[in-house]
Amino acid sequence: MADLTTNFVGIKSPNPFWLASAPPTDKEYNVRRAFEAGWGGVVWKTLGAEGPPVVNVNGPRYGAVWGADRRLLGLNNIELITDRPLSVNLEEMTRVKKDYPDRALIASVMVPCEEDAWKEIIPRIAETGCDGFELNFGCPHGMAERGMGSAVGQVPEYIEMVTRWCKEATDLPVIVKLTPNITNILNPAQAAKDGGADAVSLINTINSITSVNLDSMSPEPMIDGKGTHGGYCGPAVKPIALNMVAEIARSSGTRGMPISGIGGVTTWRDAAEFIALGAGNVQVCTAAMTYGFKVVQEMISGLSQWMDENGHTSVESIVGRAVPNVTDWQYLNLNHVTKARISQDDCIKCGRCFAACEDTSHQAITMSEDRVFEVQDDECVACNLCVNVCPVENCITMETLPAGMVDERTGKTVSDDYANWTTHPNNPGATAAE
Repeated sequence: MADLTTNFVGIKSPNPFWLASAPPTDKEYNVRRAFEAGWGGVVWKTLGAEGPPVVNVNGPRYGAVWGADRRLLGLNNIELITDRPLSVNLEEMTRVKKDYPDRALIASVMVPCEEDAWKEIIPRIAETGCDGFELNFGCPHGMAERGMGSAVGQVPEYIEMVTRWCKEATDLPVIVKLTPNITNILNPAQAAKDGGADAVSLINTINSITSVNLDSMSPEPMIDGKGTHGGYCGPAVKPIALNMVAEIARSSGTRGMPISGIGGVTTWRDAAEFIALGAGNVQVCTAAMTYGFKVVQEMISGLSQWMDENGHTSVESIVGRAVPNVTDWQYLNLNHVTKARISQDDCIKCGRCFAACEDTSHQAITMSEDRVFEVQDDECVACNLCVNVCPVENCITMETLPAGMVDERTGKTVSDDYANWTTHPNNPGATAAE
């Protein structure tokens, strides 16, 4: 059986699935239910300093984007950090850690950008027995307007400074949670590393407005006729998260830095993709909010089965396996040629491939009078659009052709042009490709 246990910067957990700092981890009751369901760790909802209480809205806190089948693709969240007293949270964390010593319990923290504030709260939280800290430099709404969250995460100098303060205040691991609301994710990641961070986690939510109520002319979620931007999460943000994780994993300055992957993890396969791109574990929120805590059981069984079937004995053996295959466009092999192939046995004759190719691509698919669709190799540029719009899985596939191959149906050489492209004068990447 595959071993799913992880040791992430010295923090041990029975599997790589942690709940992210969010509404599901706001109190003891939820966290206990999560651990009973099988989650390997929890990042407690972000704690703030003692003082004026945090006040959340008493109205809708989430907006949503759905697919055609009403499947939830993304949530927009305008909820702030915990609005429960710090002392209450600390008491609950202490009890939970005592009762679940084998599970990871991480404290997410956000206080004003002042040295005394950070150095006062970090040791106090450590007394709970928590396994480490996650510095919330990512929240894009509400707290950012108070000079915290992404307001810090967008300034590398602040990240490095606050991280150094926290490392001076504790011997426990410090994870820096990065905001995606920035041009280049490598700058804040490097700043976290320079400040002494043990790891980074990403991505936090993306600044967004998910919809507008056209009756009241207000963004949603709507509070008494007004709306605001919030943080976007869920399956829709996964591609952005994967890219940012990969950039950190393959950059010379941050390569080897431990990463906790966050952003749209819904299935075991999503988790495996993050891990293959360099994440040592993953954090989940929207999937738990959509399907309940027991969704982790499918993640655990699915990842375990896939690892067994593919000879992976540990999570560590998968970490970063795909990173060497992530490259810049200029280094892609321009001699590689593929063509679309349509399975007539599987085709339902809907015509989507034809419409997409004829109207918006390269007119490489023909349609006969009896609605038989075929690919013209001499026009097909292998863009893959037909594969992506076809409603029948594996009905249209891409076949790799050797350079110079002659199409028996047309008698034409289908790939000579591509074979010469790496040295073609009009190819700006010719030198690099050679």
